[in-house]
Amino acid sequence: MSEIVSVSGGPTKPEIIAVSLSKLGLQDGDRFADVGCGTGSVSIEAARIARNLTIYAIDARKEALLATEANFKSFGIENARVLAGEASELLGSGGSIDSIDCAFVGGTKNIDAILEKLVEKKTRSIVVNAVRIETVVRTIEAMKKLGIFDEVVHISVSRSAPIAGETMFKPENPVYIVVGKKQA
Repeated sequence: MSEIVSVSGGPTKPEIIAVSLSKLGLQDGDRFADVGCGTGSVSIEAARIARNLTIYAIDARKEALLATEANFKSFGIENARVLAGEASELLGSGGSIDSIDCAFVGGTKNIDAILEKLVEKKTRSIVVNAVRIETVVRTIEAMKKLGIFDEVVHISVSRSAPIAGETMFKPENPVYIVVGKKQA
């Protein structure tokens, strides 16, 4: 099995990816944006869930784009575009992305503008992962203003580790998963 090429801040932990993608409700043939794609690990798992997924992996960091491209190649992800730049600009009306069905936002720079652009594209579901309380609050407020706020899920994961011949649990940083859904 292939190993994920890492960058600072990633990859997103598998447990967080599982819950985040379950909240997105991906469907076969969806157009999926992975904003702040980092290593591309969320996109790789999304492609395992939904067939014929079109992936737009977006990041402003060169190291992240290189890692994503390497990981997509290693995991055989073909129907993907890796895009360099600020997500709010790439998702804007002058950008090359026509529409998005579902979006995962792992990078929260310009979160208000990103959410606004995703709503303009009539995105069905949006999941934002955040570790900072201020980001969670800003995201909730922005989603409420846009009329898409659904829920926040707080996840704490601990992993087993050996200690004195026995087993203990070492906690990972908690993550907030903020969910937005297009209102009917």
